[in-house]
Amino acid sequence: MLARVSAILKIENNKIMKDKEQELEDSFNNNINSELEQEFDKACEIAILDYLGVMPNERILVLADNSKREIGLKLYEVALGLGFEAFYIEMKEAKYNGQEPDTAIAEMMTKFDVVICPTRRSLTHTDARRNACKVGARVATLPGITKEIFVRCLNAESDVIVDLSSRLKDRFEGVESIRVVTELGTDITMSIKGRNAISSTGIIRTKGSGGNLPSGEVYLAPMEGTSNGVIVFDGSVASVGILDENMKIIVKDGYAVEINGNHQADMLRQMLTDIGVDAFAIAELGIGTNHKAIISGLILEDEKVLGTAHIAFGNNKGMGGVIDVPIHIDGIIKSPDIYFDDYLIMKKGEFVF
Repeated sequence: MLARVSAILKIENNKIMKDKEQELEDSFNNNINSELEQEFDKACEIAILDYLGVMPNERILVLADNSKREIGLKLYEVALGLGFEAFYIEMKEAKYNGQEPDTAIAEMMTKFDVVICPTRRSLTHTDARRNACKVGARVATLPGITKEIFVRCLNAESDVIVDLSSRLKDRFEGVESIRVVTELGTDITMSIKGRNAISSTGIIRTKGSGGNLPSGEVYLAPMEGTSNGVIVFDGSVASVGILDENMKIIVKDGYAVEINGNHQADMLRQMLTDIGVDAFAIAELGIGTNHKAIISGLILEDEKVLGTAHIAFGNNKGMGGVIDVPIHIDGIIKSPDIYFDDYLIMKKGEFVF
């Protein structure tokens, strides 16, 4: 009898302990979530007031897709709370980066002073974004954005990002050729003669300007047909995620002619094949300048990581190139050596200027 009572008491004590542990865990998680929400609210204010510099008489459009509804609505609510005239619309999630939105949505983007686009797929390299900017709208694109990325990167010291990006952009002046090399096998050379570098800092305050938010990179469109060599992506690839194994790509006369690796390489190859030959064209070279960004598997953040370079395929019309296809796919190269002509400006991911 005593043994049975002891066993029952032991079971009850174990249950009480488990319930208490669960209660503590729930309380801890609730506190973490509450802190994240407060930080997210603050990051939204920073985005609207500091990075976009919205003025009292300006109208804001928040354009989200169904996968980023929570973030879109939060930006909308914060904008209203700050006293701005704001509107929220939602579209169906696109299939790939660079896909054009519905024509009615594209038209609506031209009617506002500021357009903020938290979507899963990027609207950066679309005619809809370009046309909105042409008529004076300031457009911030946030492809793949998460609360964690928003909070982490919007709290980066913007003056540090602006200063580094400005100095790096200056280094591009007069450069004719860029070479990117890594110990893993990347060795690619491309001409940039006649092309201008773009400094993207997330500061989008000028009428008709556009860019990613958060940001932190300097990028350009290499001259079409001039890229030759080998790329080994060892970080992540847009719409694919963090790589399980390195992806090796052979480039000849400006086009990827081989894409080697596991199933993730197959995914990239298929996405480009679905669009056509020009989707395989080298579209962009960029260098990250955001000291808060980390490799997260979302290209919005990954391409901004300090100490990385990224090379993209597909559309480069919005950065001075001539390739106009409805796709833009970036891949990340970690810790590269980068040469501007014969001058080494980055060694194993560290700037040396």
